[in-house]
Amino acid sequence: MNKTNPVFASAVRTERKSATVSRRRAERLRDGLTYLLLTLGSLMILVPFTWMVSTSLKRKQDVYTFPPHWIPSPVEWHNYKDAFTVFPFGLYTWNTVTITSFVLLGTLLSCSFSAYGFSRLNAPGRNLVFLVLLSTMMLPAAVTMVPTYLLFNKLGWTNTFMPLIVPAWFGNAFFIFMMRQFYMGIPFELEDSARIDGCSTYGIWLKIIVPLSRPVLVTVGVFTFMGTWNDFMGPLIYLTDENKRTIALALSYFQGSARAAPDLHLLMAATLYAIAPCVVLYFLCQRVFVKGMVFTGVKG
Repeated sequence: MNKTNPVFASAVRTERKSATVSRRRAERLRDGLTYLLLTLGSLMILVPFTWMVSTSLKRKQDVYTFPPHWIPSPVEWHNYKDAFTVFPFGLYTWNTVTITSFVLLGTLLSCSFSAYGFSRLNAPGRNLVFLVLLSTMMLPAAVTMVPTYLLFNKLGWTNTFMPLIVPAWFGNAFFIFMMRQFYMGIPFELEDSARIDGCSTYGIWLKIIVPLSRPVLVTVGVFTFMGTWNDFMGPLIYLTDENKRTIALALSYFQGSARAAPDLHLLMAATLYAIAPCVVLYFLCQRVFVKGMVFTGVKG
């Protein structure tokens, strides 16, 4: 059939239009299913959080009712005040903030400086040392727990913040690897230009590398903050004085005993108070955090 025939051309246009409509319907159906699955997944994730908020506002005798009442009646707002005053949460918060601040500072400085050396400086045995560093990630934490405790006990650091803070100033293998991957993507021409202008190696790290590595620094900072703020095992092992306990340890005080049921309504209120800084920090740094994860994941 001649393609210039008007009847043939009209049939082709009709067929193309039909194919376009079918493709758009398939795309809309696919998008609809995607949004439906994402919505269902989001609701499933939010169910425990919703239960936690609901329980934190209930009376103690209403916590174990079945089926659970998602909307508490009456609403016990004073649970938050009770959870904060039953134990010295203000002191525990100050202890946690102190430990987290020093750990955050030490981790960012040590990991950034080490990653700069592994990524930009040519030294004999650099790759071998980096390989040994990476191999330390294969060691389970339980393997090093006893010798580390014996070392800190020998130094007289038990029942102080030192065992929780000092190791952070010697770097973390995973964070060093993450930062090294990011630094490898920074053009070497910037470093060469700085050297021509008379900048030293330390100056290049401080004035060029660190300002350009804001995404990966934020990523490491968020991971470090959340890990230290929620750390339970470290303070449990090294801190025996009640006045030096942290928030993560204080939450266990609401779990009751063999003869007393846990105060779940106060525990949920205290838990919301404990996780609030992590949630706020994540939402404040979300854009930079995701950007840092993308950069460290695709460059190397």
